[in-house]
Amino acid sequence: MPGPQAPGASGRQRDSAVTIVVVHPDLLGTYGDGGNAVVLAQRLRWRGVAAEVIEIASDQAVPASADLYCLGGGEDGPQTQSAAAMAAGRPLTRAMQDGAVVLAVCAGYQVVGESFAGSDGQPRAGLGLLDVRAAKGVGLRAVGEVVCAPVPELGLPTLTGYENHGGLTTLGPSARPLAQVRTGVGNGGGDGTEGALGARVVGTYLHGPLLARNPALADLLLSWVVGPLDPLDDTEVMALRTARLTAARGGRSLPRAPRGKAPLAARLFRRPGQPRAPTASG
Repeated sequence: MPGPQAPGASGRQRDSAVTIVVVHPDLLGTYGDGGNAVVLAQRLRWRGVAAEVIEIASDQAVPASADLYCLGGGEDGPQTQSAAAMAAGRPLTRAMQDGAVVLAVCAGYQVVGESFAGSDGQPRAGLGLLDVRAAKGVGLRAVGEVVCAPVPELGLPTLTGYENHGGLTTLGPSARPLAQVRTGVGNGGGDGTEGALGARVVGTYLHGPLLARNPALADLLLSWVVGPLDPLDDTEVMALRTARLTAARGGRSLPRAPRGKAPLAARLFRRPGQPRAPTASG
């Protein structure tokens, strides 16, 4: 597949603001992942680049002309509604063909994959932007802080966030993992992976919002749209990252499946003392 580490700037004529779309915040807004769009826009503005954030509700047509798209986490029913609404016209597919970048978190991550489990546990068709398949996990949800090491070709520092999902996500041959889990669960398949990379699309289970905790990842996504970026003074956010990493590293890591044994979704765990979360995909 095209290398995720350097897909290059989109090549679109830049005579207007960079447009960032928050997709279906009424359905995929449970965890505040729309904050990722705010981070992307602000990091452009700090560099003197105009940026516009547009929220597109589920009763509106998703434009295929934006530069970046952010999808967030949500419950099972709304997740299915979101996927169905975007199946007609395939706006994200068309946008990516024109150079757009997609960041999909939790339920959104599952929606952009090949398939995901509906509220009845039966497979539903995803948008096919990532070669991943999500099924219902068996047993406890994956809830808590996550620390993971991005794949080396991205050139990123450690990623941090929190997860709250019950999915078991497997990657197909044309997808690569975003990172290897050090603390937490991630994709939940027993191989220690978190998230997935495709051509101009990143999927992950990390909330936070993700890009507020990981500005280097935000800048990487932006560079895929506008090209190389001047550095920013991230002293304050680095202090936040240090605090979150210190807290998260007191957690437990997902045990790997024994050699030769199929990974089980039952390996998902919940940290001691944490209540069960309401049923949701992301």
